[in-house]
Amino acid sequence: MQTFTPATEADAADIIRLATAPLQIEGAGTKSALGRPCVGDVLRSTGLSGITLYEPSEMVISARAGTPLADITDTIAAKGQMLPFEPMDFSQLLGTVDQIEGRRATVGGMAACNLSGPRRIQSGAARDSILGLRFINGAGEIVKTGGRVMKNVTGLDLVKINCGAFGTLGFLSEVTIKLLPIPQKAVTFVIKGLEDAEAVGVLATALGSPFEISGAAHLPFGLGRNISRTLMRLENFEASITYRIDQLRKLFGAHKDINVLEGEDSVRLWRGIRDVEFIAKPQANIIWKISCAPSNGPKIMAELRALGGTHYYDWGGGLVWLSLEAPHAEVVRAAAARFGGYATLIRAPETVRAQIPVFPPESVPLTALTRSVKASFDPRGILNFGRMVEGI
Repeated sequence: MQTFTPATEADAADIIRLATAPLQIEGAGTKSALGRPCVGDVLRSTGLSGITLYEPSEMVISARAGTPLADITDTIAAKGQMLPFEPMDFSQLLGTVDQIEGRRATVGGMAACNLSGPRRIQSGAARDSILGLRFINGAGEIVKTGGRVMKNVTGLDLVKINCGAFGTLGFLSEVTIKLLPIPQKAVTFVIKGLEDAEAVGVLATALGSPFEISGAAHLPFGLGRNISRTLMRLENFEASITYRIDQLRKLFGAHKDINVLEGEDSVRLWRGIRDVEFIAKPQANIIWKISCAPSNGPKIMAELRALGGTHYYDWGGGLVWLSLEAPHAEVVRAAAARFGGYATLIRAPETVRAQIPVFPPESVPLTALTRSVKASFDPRGILNFGRMVEGI
């Protein structure tokens, strides 16, 4: 197996155009264990690195796809700005912290996987802040889509369809992102001792209030503490936060065990939620990501309680992270489906990911549509073939 690390977009296009067998598309490889296993030579974007445009006054940044995400966040933080969607870092969950020494997650990998963290409930997913992409399709053609301002919707569908396609439709070469100012202050409003269903109800009330919740999660008993914690993040100016804390205390006054976390304690907590640190160990466990209507999260987990394992809720209950000793794929997916949700297999050994559909199984018509879209972008089927759906 060869690894290609082109230094220019044109070189990458030549490699794809001349390829006679499937290519594995990667950034730094920190998320290579996501999705179904692929075969073929590796085409890596890390040779395409560097920020190509940054206009702080317009809150827009463009960078080549192989640029370390940390370089971007450091650069924009120096100007008081941030990525709106708070992308998660999979390195601890997937065990690539020590395995891939010196290799850091890239902006292209972030876009390809549509990575979004707790702030998604307020700011949307990664694809909602990505204004434009440059990518190379399976025919070796360079495509530019989108623009530098949100109102420019030319090609916006191509941006969204490639964000979350896991490199199956194109090799990303450049990403343009809309930014937001870093809030002056952030704190976490904590209610302790609630059961899952009650906690999700509290989060729904908070999210439906005018008090601008930017993070809403619930950590059941045993995840870092000997008591459950229901968490609401408040961000903005200090005076605004002080007012909203007072209002939340009045709103949830019936709950006596309330406190507020500030500074690094608050930051560290949300980083752990974002990066799934609370259930990352033991490393051998299977990790599922269940997406559902927030009120149905506790109902799904009630059905899965007999499987054991550990879990927690993000996005107000609409995202459930579940760790199990064995896959139990049919049981997990059936429980999610009963309540209108679906389950994605995030971490499992390669042999398991080859046997069990990683992404929710599609209906026959949807599979036909997926096959058609894949063929239009990658007619020879050489880009991350089978990464999302077997045989596509």
